[in-house]
Amino acid sequence: MASEQTLDDQQQAPPPDETPLDSIARILRLTLTIAAVMLSIWLIGDVIMVVFASTLFAVILHGLARMLKRWTKLPYGAALAIVCVLMVTLTVGIGWSSGSDIVAQAAKLRDALTTQVYALRDRLAAWPQGQVLLDYLPASLGGHGGGGGTSGSGGLMSLGSRIAGSMTGFLGSAFGVMGTLAVVVIAGLYFAASPALYANGILRLVPRHWRARGQEVMLVAADTLWAWVAGQALDMAVVGILSGMGLWIIGVPLAVSLGFLAALCNFIPYIGAILGAVPALLLALSLGLRETAMVAALYAVIQFFEGNVMAPLIQRRAVQMPPGLTVLSQTFFGGIFGAPGLILASPLTAMLLAVGDKLAPPLEDDERV
Repeated sequence: MASEQTLDDQQQAPPPDETPLDSIARILRLTLTIAAVMLSIWLIGDVIMVVFASTLFAVILHGLARMLKRWTKLPYGAALAIVCVLMVTLTVGIGWSSGSDIVAQAAKLRDALTTQVYALRDRLAAWPQGQVLLDYLPASLGGHGGGGGTSGSGGLMSLGSRIAGSMTGFLGSAFGVMGTLAVVVIAGLYFAASPALYANGILRLVPRHWRARGQEVMLVAADTLWAWVAGQALDMAVVGILSGMGLWIIGVPLAVSLGFLAALCNFIPYIGAILGAVPALLLALSLGLRETAMVAALYAVIQFFEGNVMAPLIQRRAVQMPPGLTVLSQTFFGGIFGAPGLILASPLTAMLLAVGDKLAPPLEDDERV
């Protein structure tokens, strides 16, 4: 018994040749390494988001190609080529057949939202409590305060443009957006065409005794991203269809466009649901308070169904993410990387959780809270 106690003391004691200065030096090296990593993330955050978006697109292509290969027994390269051709054909077909209608619907939605923002501001201005609210709101949100010399109407136009056409300034200019998307698509195609080439290149940078674990981590990360994409695509489709049908039954104009917008916004969990509901509520105000209340109830029911029925069913075969951590991750990555970080926060968090679960040892029963 005494020998076992002595052995435990020897294992817990620091190495005999390590001096206090060596401990301080080790702590300083760790601190400088963490600071360098955080500084690099801050400086090249946009590049990191482009790389991650390319990886996510490659995971989508790779997953679809594997499904087609499993069904048709074709070689992987042929399956990937068919997937790419189908995606290009679908995109070109939609643009050719419905491109003008989509542009017209988007213009109508923008004009309708701008009109409703003006009407809402006039209603608030005629109401004493609403006038107080406008006095405290900044000009960028249509109010009277905090404008820095900008008039209320200018702030109102800023609000309307932000609601209706903020995608133009998503990553800068329109050319910047198209260029970024082109980089994501091209890089994603190369990643999906030869995934082993890039994976093996990364593994060569890992020390030899960690390569087996590194391979496991990379496979877990890829499987997690594919599961998240598959589950989120199903969730977006259900939310978009239910929103469009519900708005059409209520009689809200541009129901199809609003349903499509709700599906796109639902790519961002929780926050996206609010972003998708705001335009529908603004348009419902033109019909009356009864229709506005019905639209609010519709989105509340859809989100209740999505959160309590759809999400548990999807998470059984996809990715389980705690809701609190999902919201905090959107705040964290959105604050670091901006709008791209907010959009990609959920798949990035799902991947990090899966990697952490793979690397960290599980808790014993006596260690659990």
